[in-house]
Amino acid sequence: MPPSQLTPNRASRVGLPGRHGPIAALRAPARGADLGATALLVPGYTGSKEDFAPILDPVADAGIEVIAIDLPGQYESPGPDVESAYRPAPLGSVLAEVVAKIAADGRRVLLLGHSYGGLVARAAVLDGAPVAGLTLLASGPAELSVGSRREALDFCTATLRSRGAEATYDLLEHVSSASPNWVALPAEVSAFRRTRFLRSAVVGLLGMGDGLRHEPDLVTRLAAALRSAGAACLVVCGADDDTWSVAAQRDMADRLEADFAVITAAAHSPNIDNPAGLLATLLPTWRAWLAA
Repeated sequence: MPPSQLTPNRASRVGLPGRHGPIAALRAPARGADLGATALLVPGYTGSKEDFAPILDPVADAGIEVIAIDLPGQYESPGPDVESAYRPAPLGSVLAEVVAKIAADGRRVLLLGHSYGGLVARAAVLDGAPVAGLTLLASGPAELSVGSRREALDFCTATLRSRGAEATYDLLEHVSSASPNWVALPAEVSAFRRTRFLRSAVVGLLGMGDGLRHEPDLVTRLAAALRSAGAACLVVCGADDDTWSVAAQRDMADRLEADFAVITAAAHSPNIDNPAGLLATLLPTWRAWLAA
């Protein structure tokens, strides 16, 4: 089977203390020489910890403990009942607490946020999360740009409000049925993605969708926070990213004075599309940060 959310790995299912209840996570301890660091991986809108399944073992094998989480309201993590609690800033505050707990154990935290998770991760840094480095994966400087992804988000939000999660996913499947990528999904992966969507809190999907439509540009503030903390930064995206453009992400990296990398043979999810290519960027970068 090609890389997917169901890629076998050694990670254990654990629960981390969280403000709204246990935060569901997959944790794999470092193997071999432990570098004393933890990679904390944060998924995007409609995502979950399983989005990082293809890279969990390789990161652990590189001597870095890895923890992938479901944000509050996603899949197996409970969340609050208020839409506004799912905007990047309040979720970032929750994430900052998780980072602080990991750091309190003496570990350096390498925080990675994918897509919407990148907006949440930067909010955590702005909230004072003690990170050694921040990786923004297929994430942008502000709200989602006008285009097919924004149109799909508007459609999804309107349908969620009027007809609920199951009808929304049925319509998404119907609209996507002509897409080669959708058709090529193994049946078990399709079933997992449907289950994940239906188990996520509708209020959370609505709140995160609102965040994707209204998040302001906070790149200048983030750059100042990273400099103040002495934390490194990497911006990385797929060559065919159709959410935030490659050009927009490159410009964000320039403004952050961050390293920038483009992963070939990948679109919006290099962690699934080309995990080997993503790891070839992540691991040397992270090792360099830890050695500095």
